Amino acid sequence: MRALLLGLLVGCTGAPAPAEGPAAGAPPALDRVRIGWQQTWATQGQLAVTLMKTDILAKHGLAGDFRGFSYGGPLNEGALAGEVDVLFTADQPALALAARDPDWGIIGRLMYNRVGLFVPPDSPVQAPAALAGKTVVVPFGAAAHRAVLGALSGAGLSAKGGDQGVQVNNLGIAEVVSLVSAGATDGRWGTVDAAAAWDPAMADLETKGQARLIAQDTVTSVVVMDDDYVAAHPGVDARFMAALAEAYAHYRDHQAEVDAWFVAESALPFDRSVLTLAASVEPNLAPAAPIAVALSPADVASIQGAADFMVEAALLRAPLDVGTVLRPVAQAPR
Repeated sequence: MRALLLGLLVGCTGAPAPAEGPAAGAPPALDRVRIGWQQTWATQGQLAVTLMKTDILAKHGLAGDFRGFSYGGPLNEGALAGEVDVLFTADQPALALAARDPDWGIIGRLMYNRVGLFVPPDSPVQAPAALAGKTVVVPFGAAAHRAVLGALSGAGLSAKGGDQGVQVNNLGIAEVVSLVSAGATDGRWGTVDAAAAWDPAMADLETKGQARLIAQDTVTSVVVMDDDYVAAHPGVDARFMAALAEAYAHYRDHQAEVDAWFVAESALPFDRSVLTLAASVEPNLAPAAPIAVALSPADVASIQGAADFMVEAALLRAPLDVGTVLRPVAQAPR
């Protein structure tokens, strides 16, 4: 009947019928954003599932399309293949991505997460200085590698082996976890005296009493967005970071529920105490804390330290000024 009436109006007036569009007062269409996240990595996993299972993104004009990845390497490949618009990652993978494609930039802080150096619980080693002449395993190129070298240097030790140095060997994260989980004999894991990893794997080994920390550091993890996506959706970077800040507030106030969401989504076997320990270094989760998702000067300095380490470790071909990777975001929440 409506089509008939429109036809009669056209016939009477000779004017074309008005084009059909959104009803008056209808909400504007949401901008679709493809979010790359790491399915087994706390605490960013809890932030991702909060954005998945609440209406927070929609309140900021966004519709999330979540793409899960196993760790930072495949996530970077997904970004380079055009599969995501924004990604949650650690400082070193973010820098590696920007070095390969300068159209990717850091728009804000994601979280702090722990990395650490640990020994068997019955080891006589109480501090990094006692590792002289001993063997440490760590995934080379990871932030934990950087932390190990920093801890050894701070103790006056080198990573060149020998009586006064430390033999630092490359071992993947899965192999580190397997080695430690198998148990120690006489304060060693086979021929290994100490190992390094990051949360939540490290927190799991700690809570199970299989490892004892002797040095700990924090890594500044970041949010990275495609410049072309921002150009096509002006202001989307600020809206996304505002949504992340709101996700933090929701997680802070509903930690048990959100932890359960994350465990179900990731199929991780961890007890909730593992997730609580992993999240213990994140100030945004303190009761009534102001939510900060912008990078502080200290954060920027930490990321520059990561870039310098990557050059020394031949993970970057040339020095990188982190300032060229940072993207100013208007009204980013602090």
